[in-house]
Amino acid sequence: MVLKTDGERGAIFIANNVIAEVAGAVASKCYGVVGMATRSKKDGFVSLLRQDAMTRGIGVGVRDSGITIDIHIIIEYGMNINSVCRSIVNRVRYTIEKSVGLKVNRVNVRVEGVRVDE
Repeated sequence: MVLKTDGERGAIFIANNVIAEVAGAVASKCYGVVGMATRSKKDGFVSLLRQDAMTRGIGVGVRDSGITIDIHIIIEYGMNINSVCRSIVNRVRYTIEKSVGLKVNRVNVRVEGVRVDE
C-alpha cells in the first residue's frame, strides 16, 4: 500500500515500507529496547531481527484520517516496560508526523520478549 499526499506542486507517494523503516529506526534507538521482534507463524517462537530486516517487526496501516503503526519489540531485563513503551510511542509519533507530514492515529507497541543477559 502507498500513502499519497497532495501538495501545491503535485502529489507525493510514500511506500509503507519507508514509514516502517523510520519507525523501526526510532524505536530501536529508545533506551531499553534490544531490537525488533517477529513471531514465527509456524511454531509461534519469537526471534530478534537483524538490523537490516527490522521492518518485518513493524506493521503500517493507512486510513483516510491517518496512520496506525504496530511495533513488535524485545526489551532488556529490568526495564520499566510502561516507560519504555510510552517513550517509543511518543518518539515514533513525533518523528513520523514531522518527517512524513501525516497524522499518526495510533502507535501500538507489543513487547514480544525480554532478553536476560547471563
